[in-house]
Amino acid sequence: MEDRQHEEQERRIDDAAALPEEELEKVITELCQSKAEEFLLLGYENITGEDIWQCVSNKYNKGLPRLHRVVNDILSLKTTEYMNWLTMNVVYKGVRI
Repeated sequence: MEDRQHEEQERRIDDAAALPEEELEKVITELCQSKAEEFLLLGYENITGEDIWQCVSNKYNKGLPRLHRVVNDILSLKTTEYMNWLTMNVVYKGVRI
């Protein structure tokens, strides 16, 4: 019985990873836009969904992780973490945002 449940759980995880790239991009874009709107409500202007994605995806050195991790990383992003990333990229690395 436990083996059956474990197999079902693995299949669901694999199904999420098998999202078509277009659908995955749409989901990520919507989540990042939602986070940018949340930051706007907190008084942080001029932050876009693309900015959020650049910050979050900066730590994915080995490719895109599983969907649940990406969703968690976007939705749990704090303003301080974003501002630290922005400071490091603009001031220290000279990257233009």
